[in-house]
Amino acid sequence: MQKKFFFLGVGATILTLLLGAWVVVDFGLFPANADAKPSALETWAAHKALRATIARDAPKGPNPVALSDANLLAGMKLYTDDCAMCHGGADASPSVVARGLYQKAPQLAKDGVEDDAPGETYWKVAHGIRLTAMPSFGHTLTDQQVWQLVLFVGHMDKLPPAVATAWRQPSAPAAATP
Repeated sequence: MQKKFFFLGVGATILTLLLGAWVVVDFGLFPANADAKPSALETWAAHKALRATIARDAPKGPNPVALSDANLLAGMKLYTDDCAMCHGGADASPSVVARGLYQKAPQLAKDGVEDDAPGETYWKVAHGIRLTAMPSFGHTLTDQQVWQLVLFVGHMDKLPPAVATAWRQPSAPAAATP
């Protein structure tokens, strides 16, 4: 008899939690605006899920693209064309688009990913990050291009002289400021 009441209690608790979650969402009590500060629970859940997914699915090992000026320049071109609007140019100044993003996009010339495993960066570029502005490039860039981009951002803090000069050129998309 006690088992029956225990399971009824567990079922009622789960039902109450689900109903409560539905009420919060249905009545708009869960903030959906991009300028709202996320709750600690939301932040924890998003970070935990992202870390677990990357640990499970990201490619292991080194970048298969050779470290060369040609590959770094190809990665730089991809970055300036597809990433600089949100992640900033050589000056690490956020664009007007980046300032309005939720979640804030790291300015990679300042908050680089040089310490991240290449597979982690590859996964983020190829698959994007859900519920952020980070899109998936896996269907629009070739595997070679994704790895070139990973190579560039992974070496952004220690570019060879020719690539560093090209990166700092005014023609490289710097952050657009009003």
